[in-house]
Amino acid sequence: MAELTVQNLGGVVVNVAPGQTVLAALHVARVDWMHACGAKGRCTSCRMIVVEGAENLAPETAPEMRFRNNGRLKPNERLTCQTQLTGPVSCRVPHQTKLPHISYNK
Repeated sequence: MAELTVQNLGGVVVNVAPGQTVLAALHVARVDWMHACGAKGRCTSCRMIVVEGAENLAPETAPEMRFRNNGRLKPNERLTCQTQLTGPVSCRVPHQTKLPHISYNK
C-alpha cells in the first residue's frame, strides 16, 4: 500500500491500495473530498495539488491529459478520481475546492 498525506487536513494519512484511485481511498478512510461529477473524470473538482512524491503517481489518464491540454489542470495537479499511487505522496486540497464544513490548516 502507498500512503497519501493531505497536508492541509491536519496531515491526515490515507492508505491507497494497488489499483485503487486516491478518491476511492479517501472515501474508504471517511475523508470528505469534493467530487462533483461522481468520480467519472468529467470535471476537475476532485483535484489535488501534489507537493511531494510526484514520481510515485501512475501515468496521467486520458481525462487528465485533456484537462491539462485545455489549461484546467496545473502541472502540479492531478485528479483524485483518476490517480493511482505507486509510493508515498503528499498533497494539499486546492483553495477552490475546499468544502465549507471542513477546517483546513495552512
